[in-house]
Amino acid sequence: MTTKTLILNSKQTTQKINRIVYQIIEQYYDESQIIFVGISKRGYLLAKKIHRAFISNSDIKANLIEAKINKENPSFEEIKFVPEIDMKNKIVILIDDVLNSGRTLMFVAGKLIIKEILKMNTVVLVDRRHRKFPIKADWAGLTLSTTLQEHISVDFSNNNITVSLE
Repeated sequence: MTTKTLILNSKQTTQKINRIVYQIIEQYYDESQIIFVGISKRGYLLAKKIHRAFISNSDIKANLIEAKINKENPSFEEIKFVPEIDMKNKIVILIDDVLNSGRTLMFVAGKLIIKEILKMNTVVLVDRRHRKFPIKADWAGLTLSTTLQEHISVDFSNNNITVSLE
């Protein structure tokens, strides 16, 4: 039987998201547009929260896009961006819920680079630091050292986000 330990409650998660949003605003205060790309499914749900907080606190135009990818068996050719918009010379913030090996972020980042973006930053709610690929989180809600056997679960329910360790 697996036991769950709550790491971040809904209030703490909201505080982490707001801190990340303010850091993005501070870095890009003079930009006219930013594109938020959330990785399906939970990364996109997190991106929606970040996007909502961003537009509430900034006058910068912000688009929200979902990167659809099969995380179990990623394929570069099968990554789809919905909606499909022109990203050439734009600032892109790539968002996922948990950064573990970095594999999924690398696949999506590679697909974004060929769209001739100007710059990309990465955001994750939890950075587990188990990298197998050379990608990092520019902004993380929480950096957590775990064993490879442990699992981080991010629960998006009732408009709340909680993080647990299993």
